[in-house]
Amino acid sequence: MELGEVITLVDEEENEFEFAVIDLLEVEGKQYAVLVPAVDEEEEELNDEEEAVILRLEVDEEGNEVLVDLDDEEWEMVADAWTEKLEDEGSDE
Repeated sequence: MELGEVITLVDEEENEFEFAVIDLLEVEGKQYAVLVPAVDEEEEELNDEEEAVILRLEVDEEGNEVLVDLDDEEWEMVADAWTEKLEDEGSDE
């Protein structure tokens, strides 16, 4: 998985949604992907109310990358780490 890559996620009802990878980070030895809904060419930017999705990146038995949903506690931990990363990057400028 790479930054800027657009991936398709499928929900429980088999609906497909496209997301763009906006960041990758490691927290406590685990890899995470931060995703936002992919913007159509007609749309210029994301709506303010759209929230980032954070999923854990794992490798299955066959060597395929899979994204795993997080429980609330893990989500909070990674969201805090991502916010801290963004603040650190902003202070470097």
